[in-house]
Amino acid sequence: MKKAFLALALTLGVASAAQAQSARFGVKAGASLTSVTGTDADGAKNKFGFNGGVMANFALNDMFSIQPEVLYSMKGNKFENGGDVRLATNYIDVPVLAKVSTGATGLFFELGPQVGFLASAKLKDDSNSLDVKDGYKSVDFGYAAGLGFQAASGPMVGLRYNGGFTSIDKDSEAKVRNSAFQLYVGFLFGGK
Repeated sequence: MKKAFLALALTLGVASAAQAQSARFGVKAGASLTSVTGTDADGAKNKFGFNGGVMANFALNDMFSIQPEVLYSMKGNKFENGGDVRLATNYIDVPVLAKVSTGATGLFFELGPQVGFLASAKLKDDSNSLDVKDGYKSVDFGYAAGLGFQAASGPMVGLRYNGGFTSIDKDSEAKVRNSAFQLYVGFLFGGK
């Protein structure tokens, strides 16, 4: 929990340091298609999940802004092991994105680092659930990149990819990283 508060404080500090001309705050939610990648991710299949949370947008000018977020993200994957087995991992993700808007078209691009704090990890099948959080790293370092459309005074719709830089498994021999596509709808309030 201390790490989540530290991440939030860091996000607020970055936002304050940006000395933005305009500040807006909002919410977002959407669906995720997640799996794992890496040399030891053979047989991993996609699984669906949810992502949602809060964001702030600090405009530096009409085209460029900094957008920190705090999101609840369901991740993990499916695999066959004599049946359908799912790894369900849940993270508190904190991306800090550079956002470039193209102007009147409403199209935007976003890119930046992300840190994720593991909230839970369970192996599940049709009838059982096993807590495996101790086998996974509590912090996941990665990046986020995406694009979307934002109406002048309405919702935004975006598609983002989140990838991990480091293996999520505590076993240093296993090389698996988080991989997630997120489709979301968001609303920013206040400012211009």
